[in-house]
Amino acid sequence: MNIEEFRKYCLSIKGSTESLPFLDRSILVFKVMDKMFTYIPLAPKDGIFRADLKCNPERSIELREKYSGISETDFKTPLWNLVTLESDVPDSLIEELIRHSVDEVIKKLPKRKQEEYREMQEYREI
Repeated sequence: MNIEEFRKYCLSIKGSTESLPFLDRSILVFKVMDKMFTYIPLAPKDGIFRADLKCNPERSIELREKYSGISETDFKTPLWNLVTLESDVPDSLIEELIRHSVDEVIKKLPKRKQEEYREMQEYREI
């Protein structure tokens, strides 16, 4: 998956928005319900794009052991993974991890906000 495909998939997620909130850095941030579920620098590091995605801690450990393209983030926490695009991580898994990241964000919201999200229109065309 390249960065354009990554962006398009993130924007297809129900209720997603994108922004460049950090004035001094070109980091594209994707949110649902005003909460960040992934972000990706617009300039590749060493020619490689990497995205940070929220993840269940137990699953993070399993994924990091299985794929060289999934590693620890600068946060040094299993709550976020650094996923290398165009690596040994299949596109279908990246899409699944994006959805999982959204689910992780939604389940931490107050019940009222969770219900509001569930009632939103499903996926949209980009």
